[in-house]
Parts: sequence; structure tokens; C-alpha cells
Amino acid sequence: MRPDAAFHKVHTMPKISVTSKLDGIRSWSLQALDTCPGSIESPGVLVDACKGCYATTGNYVFANVKAPREFNRADWERFAWVDDMVNELARDKHFRWFDSGDVYSLALAEKILDVMTRTPWVKHWLPTRMHKFPKFALVLQAMQALPNVMVRPSSDSIVGVYTPGLHGSVIVPDSHVDPSMVTLCRAYEHAGKCSGCRACYSKDVPVIAYPAHGARMNKVIRLKVAA
Repeated sequence: MRPDAAFHKVHTMPKISVTSKLDGIRSWSLQALDTCPGSIESPGVLVDACKGCYATTGNYVFANVKAPREFNRADWERFAWVDDMVNELARDKHFRWFDSGDVYSLALAEKILDVMTRTPWVKHWLPTRMHKFPKFALVLQAMQALPNVMVRPSSDSIVGVYTPGLHGSVIVPDSHVDPSMVTLCRAYEHAGKCSGCRACYSKDVPVIAYPAHGARMNKVIRLKVAA
């Protein structure tokens, strides 16, 4: 018997998060950094974009916030997880994968693809750094090929550097961007909330630029610029 057999027998439903920034749009998440192999530049060193990760500060450090993300890390391995997720999304119009964490496992990625395929009424947004690993290429391409899915491979830069045709999002130091090149996230104009914007879910928006926010990220940028 698998060590987590008793866990799976008792707990049978995924834990869905509701993030206020997203206008009540729901998400499925994992613990930040623990499930983010793409965040590592070299042993013990995070890529710039992850050094000021919002999901390692604020409310994210509390045990009650961590608990559902830790639960999900074991729960997704259940045989019935895909069916449960499809049922869970019966009334959703938009869904975000990973407001923290990443699709660290190929088996998880394949299950998420199954959920996306079976929920064509939902617009899915999946930000990720797993595009760095060749074994994920086919499953991420299959996700992106679905008309209801927008996969956004994240740039590691915090100063607006990205590769056209590869990256779907990048952090910028401030709101001064070339609108012909990227679409600026304007949540900063609405107290940090999406306020009806759904650009991140749209295939018509190739690259989203997120202005840096938070004291930790601003410090990382200052150090980067000064280096």
C-alpha cells in the first residue's frame, strides 16, 4: 500500500483558492519555491524574478494559507483527481493555475491538460517556468493549442527583457513600457486588482508586462540596476 493511501481515502476533493486580486476568479496552487524547479538559476541561487516572490511573503507565510497548497501536492496524484477538477469547474468561466507554485511534474502537467481539454467552457491561464525543461515541451504545446487555454512562459528578467515567441510575461521596473511590444498589467491603478481585465487569459495578448511591486522586489531591482 502506498504511504499516502489513507490520506487519499479520506480526502477526496481538490483545494481551490480564491485570490482577491483576480476579482474572485478561482485558482489551484502549490507551495511556492518547493514546487518551482524553474526558479533556480544555480544551486542556492534563485532567478531574479523569483527573489522577490510575492507568494513567499504576506499572507502566504501563514500555516492556514500553506495548508491547502501542501494538500494539493499529494492530492493531485489520486486517480479521480481529473474527474473531481472537471466537476469543480462546472460553473467557472475563467480559471488560473498556480497563483503560487508551478507544474513541477510531467504527470501533473498531463493531468492538467486533461482537465483543460474536458472543460472547454473555461478560459484557463497557466503561468510557468517549466518551459525551460525540454521534457515539458510537448505537453505545454498541447495546452497552448487548445482554444480555451493561454500558457504564459515567464521570463526570469525583472527589467523587461524577454524573448518574443517564447515568453508570455515579464516583470518591468515600472509602468513605462512600449505598448506596441507588450501589454501592461494595470492592476496597480486599481488597488492591485484585475478589475475586469482578462488580458492574461487572452491569446490575442502575446506578452504581459507586470510592473514590479512590493518592497522585496523593488530592493531586488535596485540591486540589479546598481550591479
